[in-house]
Amino acid sequence: MIRTRGLTKDFATGRKTTVHAVRGISLDVEPGELVAVLGPNGAGKTTTMRMLTTLIAPTSGTATVAGHDVVREPAQVRHRIGYVGQGNGAAHTQRVGDELRVQGRIYGMDRKTAYRRADELLEALDLADLGERKVTDLSGGQRRRLDVAIGLVHTPELLFLDEPSTGLDPQNRANLWSHIARLRAEIGMTIVLTTHYLDEADTMAERVVIVDHGEVIADDTPTALKAKLAGDRIIASGDGPTLAGAASALPGARDLTVHNDGIDVRVNDGPAALPEFVMAAAGAVRTAEVHRPTLDDVFLALTGRNLREHA
Repeated sequence: MIRTRGLTKDFATGRKTTVHAVRGISLDVEPGELVAVLGPNGAGKTTTMRMLTTLIAPTSGTATVAGHDVVREPAQVRHRIGYVGQGNGAAHTQRVGDELRVQGRIYGMDRKTAYRRADELLEALDLADLGERKVTDLSGGQRRRLDVAIGLVHTPELLFLDEPSTGLDPQNRANLWSHIARLRAEIGMTIVLTTHYLDEADTMAERVVIVDHGEVIADDTPTALKAKLAGDRIIASGDGPTLAGAASALPGARDLTVHNDGIDVRVNDGPAALPEFVMAAAGAVRTAEVHRPTLDDVFLALTGRNLREHA
């Protein structure tokens, strides 16, 4: 569904100054995948999304989206994708239902089809009671659901979501993702999203791509990234030196930290290693527990900083 090779984007900011926003991204996304693109602000995520959606042209490299070249065939790309950007996409003074009907007409639907499709989306995204309301009268969560509806008007093969839940409270975030997951299951579309909410990427995405300084620095399933780049941690209290000896002998033990009253060590398989550690340490253990890694731990391991520091 998406294939890029050596994709770059440079911006001239002055007479002799150039910002290399994207530095050679190569990426494949298969039909039906949900891929989350993570990275701090300024990493090149949104610039990459804007190139893939034909909003800006690449400086170099190639990209095909839904089978069409983004430079040579932008109209064909746009016809096959939906795009929900960071800002609200609906006209503020337009009524909700009218906005969706106009969007349908823009995509070439006849009047009857556009009205039917608008009604389907209003129902699917819990907006049916708001069809006659102006966009300016909607709450933040309702506006984001309307943005998603606009992106889905023409039933695209591929949907781009650029930070779709930013600024929403936890309940509205959960509701939005419930709608997206259900529509994805019904339609079978491919989804590429950027987000600063790592729990979203962890629970929703089959693949996570981490971008930093305009380059892809990791690309795998959330489970694999957490296992390879962060690892489980065993945290135990008791006699530090004795616990350290037992911990250092565990399979895959690394990053061992010894305190006066305990240890902290990373291992490959925490649940399997914990009983072995407790038996080896004998009576030196007072308490011991396993901490499973998060995607934030992965980002910290890769870049040395927390993703949220730059969000």
